[in-house]
Amino acid sequence: MENIINRHRNLTILAAVLFAQILGLAVQVKRGTDQGTSRLIRVWAVSVITPIEKGVGHTSRWFADTWNNYLYLRGVRAQNRELREEIEHMRLEKVRMSEDAGQARRLQSLLGFREEFISQTMPAQVISTTGSEFSRGVFIDKGSRDGIKADMPVITPDGIVGKVFRVYPTSSLVLEINDSSSGAGVILEKSRLQGILKGSPTGQTFVANIMADEKIEPGERILTSGGDRVYPKGMAVGTVSRVNPAGTFLNVEVKPSAQLNRLEEVLVITRIVEKAPEVNEQSAPVRAIDILAQRLPSVPPPKPAPENKAPATAQPKPAATTSKPNAEAAPPAAVPRETAGQLSTEAKRAPSAEKNAASAKALGEAAKPETPVKETPR
Repeated sequence: MENIINRHRNLTILAAVLFAQILGLAVQVKRGTDQGTSRLIRVWAVSVITPIEKGVGHTSRWFADTWNNYLYLRGVRAQNRELREEIEHMRLEKVRMSEDAGQARRLQSLLGFREEFISQTMPAQVISTTGSEFSRGVFIDKGSRDGIKADMPVITPDGIVGKVFRVYPTSSLVLEINDSSSGAGVILEKSRLQGILKGSPTGQTFVANIMADEKIEPGERILTSGGDRVYPKGMAVGTVSRVNPAGTFLNVEVKPSAQLNRLEEVLVITRIVEKAPEVNEQSAPVRAIDILAQRLPSVPPPKPAPENKAPATAQPKPAATTSKPNAEAAPPAAVPRETAGQLSTEAKRAPSAEKNAASAKALGEAAKPETPVKETPR
């Protein structure tokens, strides 16, 4: 290497001087761009380094795509198979649950159960609090002039807040669920245990009247039961935070779903409508035999045969009798009504006109009276 430098020493020095001169010019010369002026050395450096960076970026992305799309997806087929089986299981579970739901609706309709639906609400603004450590309540800007009445439930999108305690013309006092004098009927979502939600002077909420032998897990949701006839059934109340045994009953502490200490806007339920559950008959499965019965042609029922009415026959007239001279004519013998009725009924039941005529002739002969003849002496 030293021999080459010594042999071309002059050219090496000249090249170094030219490179230093060009480098110095590049540092001093500036080029105008859209964002302003930039030194020529920076433009050259960027032009040289950009293709290298692009090549490195493309190479790294190619390796990353190869790893993610091919090598890393070796177990995707088995995972896909498991997911398909899980989807099929969920579909079967959905069908079973829909059948159970339909059966429950039908049973509710048969037993006369009624569900409560929130029909009308009124938004209200929280304007102040009670300002006491022993009572938990807030004042809202809606009163009797707006249709607010006592014991109307007050809720938020997160859960229940309380109920209207006192009503004034332009405002109302809402008693919160963590007040010591409040109460609400609740039910635990999983265990289906019912109790009474109460408050304490310190502002905590708990569920009372649950036996100590029941098993309750923290984190279980608590909903309104609707038994207090104030809050609609199924609204969120809170979750179980801690369970403490207290003699015969359990002390179930509850964390409210609504932020009771940060209330700004609330909803007052002004109307609750009770409706019977609707049973959707179309949701019931259709049997194949019913479809075939609709598609196959039906045979019309036979028409009833007309009744054969016998023609009415004229009643025979009794033959007129003549008497000989100097003979007394006897009155015709009268035919009993029962005998005449039986004969007329038999005449109507005769199948043909000839039999009717024959019976009429026989009746006429039977009705002829026998006339006695008196002998006159000579």
